[in-house]
Amino acid sequence: MTQRGYQALKDELKRLKSQERPAAVEAIRLAREHGDLSENAEYDAAKDKQGHIEARISAFEDRLARADVVDISSMPLDRVRFGTRVVLEDVASGEEIVYTLVGEHEADVAQGLLSVTSPVGRALIGKQVDEEVAVAVPAGTRTYEVREIGAME
Repeated sequence: MTQRGYQALKDELKRLKSQERPAAVEAIRLAREHGDLSENAEYDAAKDKQGHIEARISAFEDRLARADVVDISSMPLDRVRFGTRVVLEDVASGEEIVYTLVGEHEADVAQGLLSVTSPVGRALIGKQVDEEVAVAVPAGTRTYEVREIGAME
């Protein structure tokens, strides 16, 4: 994963532990004050939410412990690689698309962050400027031309 992705995970873990977890504990405490727990839907909902928060905390801690943070600052920009920003041109429409290739858990296509394990990401790895790449997508095959390769922003 990128350093930016690693930091985002750390920040979200900190938020879960410092804000969400205490809020869930407080919700459980308040629900207990309403009496019989066997028929207390508010208590059940608060316990479910706490369980969800604890599961997310555990998953984030595991992901961070196993993270392989790649230093992309020293990589050459002669080919599309993990962490590079790539400008593509859709050959059929002429539309320009900009992606940054990131780890699977960092991907957010709306933000231009494309997973290296996605079909487009896999097809782009190793390509150079002016090379074309054909990618099978649900709507058929799309052909892109690599217009520019740059450093991650």
